[in-house]
Amino acid sequence: MSDLRSEIVSLLPRLRRLAWIIVRNQQDCEDLLQRTIERALERSSGWQPGTRLDLWIFRIMKNLWIDETRSRNRWRRLVEPLDAGHTSGDHGFAAQAVLDEVDLRRMRDFVEDLPDTQRMAVKLVLLGGHSYAEAAAILEVPEGTLTSRLARGRTALLERFRSVGETQH
Repeated sequence: MSDLRSEIVSLLPRLRRLAWIIVRNQQDCEDLLQRTIERALERSSGWQPGTRLDLWIFRIMKNLWIDETRSRNRWRRLVEPLDAGHTSGDHGFAAQAVLDEVDLRRMRDFVEDLPDTQRMAVKLVLLGGHSYAEAAAILEVPEGTLTSRLARGRTALLERFRSVGETQH
């Protein structure tokens, strides 16, 4: 059990990063991380030595998050908005920074509007940097299913982003 605890501790940076990718809110990130660790320790007998501990815990986190979003029934409330006063770059690029923020905010909204299956695929692969194999394992789907969800999600995002751009010109 102490070996398992040590391995879990070594996974904390990756677990925190995945929680952040999924929830994008500091408090919810910390809560999800804590619940994930608690659940992993409670169910440590379910982990098979010799299998990838990281993927097992990632699945626990994913399942906890799905349960949480279902109980809240309002995913949008969990997306961290950009601070109104936040700008990037120096003052000479302030106008571009504002436009970049608007586009980023819009894209975040578009991602949140995707169906659950596409949203999780996009967040894990495009935002989280997980490989297709890892994301498929976390979501407990075949890699081909993940690829299909990701392709549909990307297409939907591009179409939506383009349609908004066309209506503004």
